[in-house]
Amino acid sequence: MRYRALTWDHPRGYNALAAAAAGLDEGRDGLAIDWDKQPLEGFEAHPIGDLCARYDLIVLDHPHVGEAVADRGLIPLEDLFTAEDLAGWQRDSIGPSFASYRFADRHWALPLDAATQVTACRADLLDGPIPVTWAEVASLSERTPVALSLAGPHACLTFLSMAAAFGDPPAVADPERLVSAEVGTQVLDLMATLAGRMPAAVRGLNPIGLLGHMARTDDVALCPLVYGYVNYAAPTVAGDKPVTFADAPRATADGRPGSTLGGTGIGVSVRCEVTPALLDHLRWLLGAEAQRSFIPAHDGQPSRRDAWADEAVNARWGGFYRSTAATLEAAYVRPRHAGYIAFQAEAAAMIRDALADGTPHAALLDRLQHRYAASRPVAGAER
Repeated sequence: MRYRALTWDHPRGYNALAAAAAGLDEGRDGLAIDWDKQPLEGFEAHPIGDLCARYDLIVLDHPHVGEAVADRGLIPLEDLFTAEDLAGWQRDSIGPSFASYRFADRHWALPLDAATQVTACRADLLDGPIPVTWAEVASLSERTPVALSLAGPHACLTFLSMAAAFGDPPAVADPERLVSAEVGTQVLDLMATLAGRMPAAVRGLNPIGLLGHMARTDDVALCPLVYGYVNYAAPTVAGDKPVTFADAPRATADGRPGSTLGGTGIGVSVRCEVTPALLDHLRWLLGAEAQRSFIPAHDGQPSRRDAWADEAVNARWGGFYRSTAATLEAAYVRPRHAGYIAFQAEAAAMIRDALADGTPHAALLDRLQHRYAASRPVAGAER
């Protein structure tokens, strides 16, 4: 069997999958996989149902599963793997990486890659320790260039993460309510302060662009919340300086690091002619050997907890995994209902515009709540 597959075009998303596929022999292994790639933003632009109609395997982020289920585009893992397989991935995956793909009482993707927002800094540009709390971040920003990640959906994701840090993870206590007025106002006050001080040159950069900018220039010392990319912790490009990663900021020193889960999983589309050989290959990608050795060696970012604790993996990548694992273990999981992705994009634009034009926080929070409520198909819909 020859399978068509789609992933994203960063080395973290492509290289390990392509290398694993290159190692397959159709005659020996009984399958071949051709991995196409597109920009990460392409997954927002192309409906997941359309991708499922064109590809056998699709790398996706967990907030897309609601739309995939609504479009009947993916095969639930319960129909492909044993209960023992599923229990093992639940046990071995770091934080909520595996659980995040559960929706409507089924799991819809294999947790290939784990990531969440963490603090990134140029340690050589700081005049003290890496900030632990949001108050320390604000204080640092008075004398050192600090940048928020606000481009694309990330203005919304930053807002969600900060709300989680301040004790109100969005839509968790009440799925119908995005965030309380008290916490929402506190978060927007802080975002407005930091956004007003950040260098203009990085306002339009996505996390990859922002981290690359930090590695190449000296005009941003710290980004308190940005999706972690291990590749920047030990750069291989001549002239790039290492970016140091640490746990996301907390409201208090002993509080929860506020961060919104990212990462990617592999979904199997309903068009796929599944064979035992394909399932064995997918099991291998999530197994200890691949996750602790093969994937890190090919620019990937594993999802197994033991890989994040592995001494050799941490030694190779500047301690990235050990320094941020606590944040991943506590990461906030977004709603996954069909309609959430559109809300996230619109909410990010609303937040950026409000920060730029000084819209009163109460008015912005009302608009966010109204748009969030409209995104939910029915009251009490699946998350």
